[in-house]
Amino acid sequence: MGNITEKFDNGGSRVAINFAKRIVVKVGTSSLTYENGKMNFGNIDKLCRAIADLWNSGKEVVLVTSGAIGVGIGCLKLTERPSETRDKQAVAAVGQCELMNIYSRSFAEYQYNCGQILLTRDDLTDRLTRSNIMNTMEALLERNIIPIINENDSVSTREIIHNGTFGDNDTLSAHVACLINADLLIILSDIDGLYDDNPRENPDAKRISYVDEITDEMLGFSQGAGSKLGTGGMYTKVTAMQRVTSNGINGVIADSSEPQVLERIISQEDIGTFFAAK
Repeated sequence: MGNITEKFDNGGSRVAINFAKRIVVKVGTSSLTYENGKMNFGNIDKLCRAIADLWNSGKEVVLVTSGAIGVGIGCLKLTERPSETRDKQAVAAVGQCELMNIYSRSFAEYQYNCGQILLTRDDLTDRLTRSNIMNTMEALLERNIIPIINENDSVSTREIIHNGTFGDNDTLSAHVACLINADLLIILSDIDGLYDDNPRENPDAKRISYVDEITDEMLGFSQGAGSKLGTGGMYTKVTAMQRVTSNGINGVIADSSEPQVLERIISQEDIGTFFAAK
């Protein structure tokens, strides 16, 4: 997949992302659920509608979704995230079923089918399995079936305890983007991009609109925890962007709650933070 670069009158260089053919969209738990774990059907429907519309326009979109444990918490009416790994895995098994159920119904409203792929890091490091995953995704895309990818929380104990595997779906989305030679990775979050300080603590923090190189300083001030139902914070999103940009893929981090966020990103509006590919 090729990348097209153009110069804008404001002096900054930015990839003409509306020409991106193959796009990976990652959505986090906080974008799919309310704080009590109940599913946010409005957000999910808007996401599915936007992705379906991108497919209608001729683009190929792969969805990397978090939310299995968060949705499971809501389904089982739990008051908080379980602490024991075995309980988290059980909750994830319930939540994954419900998550795919709502995705399947939402995409069907816009005449699209979707297919589920659950991954672990071992799947991508094993040469044969990695090839099989690529073949499956290509076959889905060729048939206009939307691949929906999540970490296999019910078997990947290392993911749940953050020890040696993806650790969060920000990292997973970067691996997927590289695996399928995407043009663009969009990470939708509960914050509208990368800031020069923590905007929740510093009201004077300023959003960084364009990044042509990810520095150690950026990694430093992006550190912080994610939502109480999710796992990834801004640091994992920036390191995900570091991975894809070093592989020639452009990236955007943006607020999922922004109206028509995907459409506005593709239209090259100054929304979120754009990370330029090397």
